[in-house]
Amino acid sequence: MEKAMKEQMRELEESHLRPDVRTSVEKLDELLADDFLEFGSSGYPIRKEDCMTGDLDVDDLSLLNFEVRLLGPDIVLTTYIIRNRTKDRNTLRSSIWKHMEGRWQLYFHQGTVTPFDPSIPASHSRP
Repeated sequence: MEKAMKEQMRELEESHLRPDVRTSVEKLDELLADDFLEFGSSGYPIRKEDCMTGDLDVDDLSLLNFEVRLLGPDIVLTTYIIRNRTKDRNTLRSSIWKHMEGRWQLYFHQGTVTPFDPSIPASHSRP
């Protein structure tokens, strides 16, 4: 995976964590594919139209352990951890991005709440 691609995908992932994007119907419309689907950390499926209210949670979030895997010529999988300081929890995240209509669009996303703490070495984090 070339470094420029990884940086671009990280910027896209971080963009939809920012309050100015999460509260902008226009920015979300550009970022999310028309057939976007998310399995949220709430356990519920979320579609693009559900996000287009402009009132997504605006929490204090940081992105950790970011990785990118190329699935095809115009499809990538990103995986990472979100540290939510507002809700004091961590979530494992995965996204599928597709390059469509001349830009990368978020096609699928999943968030799973986890007790995993990325600051603790993996060998010490399992019960």
